[in-house]
Amino acid sequence: MNILPTYLLIFTFLLSNLSVSVKESNVLPVFLDGPSSKVRLDEKLISADDLFQENCKFKDIPLYGKVKFVESFGDIKIKFVNSFPDIKVKFVSSFPNDCGKWQVVESFPDFTVQVVESFPDLKVETVDSFPGMK
Repeated sequence: MNILPTYLLIFTFLLSNLSVSVKESNVLPVFLDGPSSKVRLDEKLISADDLFQENCKFKDIPLYGKVKFVESFGDIKIKFVNSFPDIKVKFVSSFPNDCGKWQVVESFPDFTVQVVESFPDLKVETVDSFPGMK
C-alpha cells in the first residue's frame, strides 16, 4: 500500500488554503494569498510598481502638468538621458494635459522636480514629438 499520494494531496490542500497576513512589516512573506495580495514595503524603496505606465504616474504623482525645478527636496528626482528613458517629456507653454507634457512654472506647480546625476527616480528624455511612456 502506497501512502505517498495521500500525503501529497493533504500537503497540496494545506498549501492552497494557507494565507499569510502581511501588516506593516518590511518582510516579504513566503506564501501570498493569490495574485491580488498587496505587500507594503519600506516607503523609501522604489520598485517597478511605483511607476504606473498605464496611467502615467509615479508614486501617485501624475507625470504631466505644471512642474517647478528645485535644487533640493523635489517630489521626483530625474536624470536627463539620451537613450532608454522611463518617460519622454515635451516641454509646452500651455495645456500640459497629456502624459509627458510638462509646463515649467515658478508658482503653483503640480509637482516639483530635482535634477540629479546619480540615483534618479526617473530617467527623462526631452522630445519634440510623441511624449509619454512606453
